[in-house]
Amino acid sequence: GLNKTLAHNIVSYRDTHGAFARRQDLKSVERLGPKAFEQAAGFLRIVNGTNPLDSSAVHPEAYPVIDSIVSRTDVAVNDLIGNTDLLRKLNPEDFVSDNFGIPTVKDILKELDKPGRDPRPEFKTAAFKEGVETMADLKPGMILEGVVSNVANFGAFVDVGVHQDGLVHISALTNKFISDPREVVKAGDIVKVKVLEVDVDRKRISFTMRLDDTPAPQSKGPKGSGKPQNKGGSNRNQKGQQGRQSAPANAAMGNAFADAFAKAKKN
Repeated sequence: GLNKTLAHNIVSYRDTHGAFARRQDLKSVERLGPKAFEQAAGFLRIVNGTNPLDSSAVHPEAYPVIDSIVSRTDVAVNDLIGNTDLLRKLNPEDFVSDNFGIPTVKDILKELDKPGRDPRPEFKTAAFKEGVETMADLKPGMILEGVVSNVANFGAFVDVGVHQDGLVHISALTNKFISDPREVVKAGDIVKVKVLEVDVDRKRISFTMRLDDTPAPQSKGPKGSGKPQNKGGSNRNQKGQQGRQSAPANAAMGNAFADAFAKAKKN
């Protein structure tokens, strides 16, 4: 609900009149009308103000719900905040009204329990291995954690922190047959991969997500073939066996696509 002009006006008002004492004072800011206040008030926190709720994520429109809680429990707002034992005993249905349903009441109780909490789920990042910073640091057989940077029809590109994404060919994404890499991974996924082959000169890295695969001997096959050597596949279905038998050709084709994709990204 705030644009650059309104943000500037808020700062100017504060510089002229001092710190805001309550959220309602925001309505005195030039050009901050009722609609803008409605949209922004829940995100603007007043620290050390006259109303402790103004420093929470509870929107002013929902303050009547908390008034009801205070009235029913006979506990002051300051004593409600962070009072986990008391808040967990409350039944959200007791505070439902025509304006506020159970989901809203539950959110209010959560905010009172842990004011200032971030409602977003925990953001996870890949833990890049210490000491592995360039392609030269990669060795066949290494198991690394990385993040899927892109998914193509022939496989998935994975960033392990060496400034060059590696390719996990579709045949090396899983032990079962799949027709589309997106059945297994998507961009942003955190995955574990094993290094199969590294070609520094051609800036090509081959990974596998089948961690029981073993890298091909360096003396065999052209660099970049990315052929995963699997330990024992007797219990896999026929389609999976066919997929692995064609892995060398598929991997080579996948790497060719990878080169073309990389060039397209640069252009």
